[in-house]
Amino acid sequence: MAKYTLSELIISRAAKEIEDGQMVVIGQGIAMAAGVLAKNTHAPNIVILTEAGMLGFEPFKVPLHIADPSCTRGFTYSCDMVDIFSTILNRGYVDVSFLGVGQIDRYGNMNSSYIGNPDNFEFRMTGAGGAPEFVGYSHKTVLTMLGGEFVEKLDYFTSPGYLDGGNSRYEAGMPADSGPRILISTQGTFKFDKKTKEIYLAGLHPGVSLDEVKSTVPWDLKIAQKLEPTLPPAADELDILRQFSPEISMGRKLQVEAVVNRVFRIIEKNKNRQQKSG
Repeated sequence: MAKYTLSELIISRAAKEIEDGQMVVIGQGIAMAAGVLAKNTHAPNIVILTEAGMLGFEPFKVPLHIADPSCTRGFTYSCDMVDIFSTILNRGYVDVSFLGVGQIDRYGNMNSSYIGNPDNFEFRMTGAGGAPEFVGYSHKTVLTMLGGEFVEKLDYFTSPGYLDGGNSRYEAGMPADSGPRILISTQGTFKFDKKTKEIYLAGLHPGVSLDEVKSTVPWDLKIAQKLEPTLPPAADELDILRQFSPEISMGRKLQVEAVVNRVFRIIEKNKNRQQKSG
């Protein structure tokens, strides 16, 4: 089995949440890589769009920002943010959106704004952007958490999950059946109880123990009766990810090592050719 990084494991798992033919909102980083991976494997007919207004594009490299047209050889059409939110998202056309998490509580409510008191914060995160709208109106939201944390109470309420649990999200006016469906962390996968909407542990990544996960959650975490192991990414998935964005999939250090090794292999191959021809 090919070696893989934690980022590649998370991207591979996130991509599996996309089904063929869906309309998918993706941003930078892991979300972009997951969308590209899905489109190049099991979901070739998805429609990818960004918050800034590019719709139906197939990036051949990582965009510098969410409105970067230089990353693609073409796209179906472009519009502005008003159209993305008013005529596409809020009308119920978005099937899947991806969001990164800074803090999350037991009902999937999220903070991506401030750590600490907002008036005298310790750290400022990316902010809301379109996150409240995307998790509010997408049929399904996939959450990823690389450096975030579970908390009993958010330092700042940025985006709605299931509010107070139960039907409170829908009683507040958000579309039926919308909301976060899965959280993929550095340790495992979490889903939400269909009735109570409380988050529970659904699966573990390779090498992670149940006690390790429970130690990061400040409440009595509920556990699925049968935990699903996260499957390692396949060799073809790794090829796609590393060609599209080695920095996202492998990290900067491993990317440099991989490039250097590849250069040495090319040099050695050329030497062998010269010796045979000479």
